Amino acid sequence: MRRKTSLAIGALILYLATINLAPIPDRLILFPTTNRIDAGEATRKTVAFAGGKLEIWCATSKLARSTGRAEAHVLRFYGNADRAERWVGDEAEMWDNRAIEVWGVNYPGFGGSTGPARLASLGPAALTAFDALQQVAGGRPIIVFAASLGTTVALDIAAHRPVAGLILQNPPPIREMIYRQFGWWNLWLLAGPLAQKIPAALDSVTNAKAARAPAIFLLADADEVVAPRFQSMVVEAYAGEKRVINLPGAGHNSPIDASGLARLHEALDWLLPRDPRVASGR
Repeated sequence: MRRKTSLAIGALILYLATINLAPIPDRLILFPTTNRIDAGEATRKTVAFAGGKLEIWCATSKLARSTGRAEAHVLRFYGNADRAERWVGDEAEMWDNRAIEVWGVNYPGFGGSTGPARLASLGPAALTAFDALQQVAGGRPIIVFAASLGTTVALDIAAHRPVAGLILQNPPPIREMIYRQFGWWNLWLLAGPLAQKIPAALDSVTNAKAARAPAIFLLADADEVVAPRFQSMVVEAYAGEKRVINLPGAGHNSPIDASGLARLHEALDWLLPRDPRVASGR
């Protein structure tokens, strides 16, 4: 009897130590890489963060280059296994002849951003990037564009900073996904505590309720990573004005098809009206 009691106590201690001490969510969610990636014409800059540096890749659209000024700035956040230098140059041209400067952020521990890669670092790093861009923007609007994991920090920014608008693609409510999708097979003994370990800054549902900026939601209706029912939780919680673009047949990492791009460009006219002075080159 004493042996069984000792084993039970030992198992309980091991369980509590595993839940409270091990960085399990970091390892399950974050997939950092540091290999070199060709950034094309994009330029690299860094800002100070947590005693190290945050790496940001910058690119301007053709119109911004020809006029010598940007009418707006886009702060870009990517998914948990992606990097800014892979996309930012091409994405600067997606703005349908707008004069835009894009800042693509690498999370701590990703690319040239100093680590370690921790969920707790994502929110503060994103706010640091926004504050740095705000100083450069000089009052011009800042749109935060994010996909997947990046939408969690985008919503945190929108809840605490004056963003002009948001574009959110396949947003995951991480806490709810852990609890509802994975809790049943472990009777919530593992999923419950792990969900609570997700930092408050990444609580997309709570942050969505506090956000007021206009937002475009791009939702893949065949998403195999963030099921549509979870994406809908974020959309429904969002307090600001919003437009939803459903992407039929699209998976989590599917490129936006021609129809989706056309609808996105229409929505951009609503989110970010064109500046006629920039369009005319004045």
